[in-house]
Amino acid sequence: MEKFILPIVQVLDSDFNSEVIQSNKIVLVDFGAPWCGPCRMIAPVINEISKEYENIIKVVKINTDLNASVAAEYGIRSIPTLMIFKNGTKVDTVIGAVPRSTLLNTLNKYI
Repeated sequence: MEKFILPIVQVLDSDFNSEVIQSNKIVLVDFGAPWCGPCRMIAPVINEISKEYENIIKVVKINTDLNASVAAEYGIRSIPTLMIFKNGTKVDTVIGAVPRSTLLNTLNKYI
C-alpha cells in the first residue's frame, strides 16, 4: 500500500515564523516564483527530497512575489534561493537551480 505524501507547504509572510522559525525539524525553504524558469527546473528535485526526507526535514515554498517581507528580510536577490534553517536559524543557502547532488551534500551537513 502506498503511503500518502503531504504536499510541500506554501508559506506566507504571516506564517513564516510558525512554519519555519519555530519548527522542531530542519527546514528547507524554497524561495521562488511561478514565472521563474530555473525554479520550475529545480521543483522536481525539491519534491523528491521532500518525499525521501519527510521524516527528517520539513520542506516549504515561498512565492517571493507575494511574500516580499520575508524575501527582503533574508536578502533574496536571485531565485531560486534555497535556505536551510536549523533551530530557527538560517544555517546555509544555495542559490540557483543546482544539481540534486549539490543540494543533498549541503543538506546532509545539517542532518
